[in-house]
Amino acid sequence: MTAPTLSTAHPPEDRDHAPRVRAARRPARWRTALTLICLLAATACSAGRSSAQGAPPPDWAVADIPAQDGRVVVVTGGTSGIGFETAKALAAAGAQVVIAARNAERGAEAVAAIRGDTPDAVVRFESLDLSDLASVRGFARRLDASLPRIDVLVNNAGIMEPPRRGESADGYEMQFATNYLGHFALTAELLPLLRKAPSPRVVNLSSIAARRGEIQFDDPQFVRDYDPGDAYQQSKLASLMFALELQRRSDAAGWGIRSIASHPGVSRTNLQANNGVVRQLLGHLLLQPAARGALPTLYAAAAPDARGGHYYGPTGVMELRGPLGLARVPAAATDEAASARLWDMSETLAGVRFADAVR
Repeated sequence: MTAPTLSTAHPPEDRDHAPRVRAARRPARWRTALTLICLLAATACSAGRSSAQGAPPPDWAVADIPAQDGRVVVVTGGTSGIGFETAKALAAAGAQVVIAARNAERGAEAVAAIRGDTPDAVVRFESLDLSDLASVRGFARRLDASLPRIDVLVNNAGIMEPPRRGESADGYEMQFATNYLGHFALTAELLPLLRKAPSPRVVNLSSIAARRGEIQFDDPQFVRDYDPGDAYQQSKLASLMFALELQRRSDAAGWGIRSIASHPGVSRTNLQANNGVVRQLLGHLLLQPAARGALPTLYAAAAPDARGGHYYGPTGVMELRGPLGLARVPAAATDEAASARLWDMSETLAGVRFADAVR
């Protein structure tokens, strides 16, 4: 069954006092078209990378997911795209799945679609707005009251490049709040439930856009000069840095968390809603199906050999698509001092402390 075509993106806010939107620094349309066509041709000829230590089998597929009976999985943004495909595959493998998203109607449609494929699926919807920290706290309280533990938390939900700067309920730039800070806070709030599982995992979705990202410590909310692409890249770099730092802190403090990052390459999801016409049309030729893009996340969530502190994604040209493997970690994400600084800043902004959550 085809995944429901549901949007997860927040509509851009139209505020009179919104800062000036800087023109995105992108090539001319003809140059973009030529680049995408060349990448498509190169990707079609790519056979992937040679194996590396810790790399998954390049032909790993949904059929290789081991039985998930008894495992409890939470997937944010599970009403469409990568999140829906992740929830559907894990539910089919026997996991109890909680789909967390903002829209209850779309949540009901996603649950119905999954049960249409797997009639005995144990799946439900829970309302969650990651851009609202009060919603994150309320969601965590409801799960604490209804679940014995959480085996896997998949931090998947996101928005991409709204043309105008929007602010979250807490006053943060919308992409930073939704893609990164809400997931940071959610992980802290759910840490007690995760630690009740025998081998808990947290999977954070990043993006190839993280390679161009930079954490703007002096203006992380892009108040002075908003650029949609720069803000998106920052949020995805932050998500990757969080995944790697969480593993380091778990190892140091004995939290028992296996923290893993993944990215889907370029896949057909609703994140492309804000792209221009040329990028959408050419991207449709280049993009892989969402089900294919979900494989790195599914491997991270379910494969016994998935390793904490690793980053999984496609291994074709520029990691746009192709066989599953180890993704390239950008240098910025390996900066442990910057990661620790980001962690401390995020705890302050989100009003959470991981150390308190494990007491």
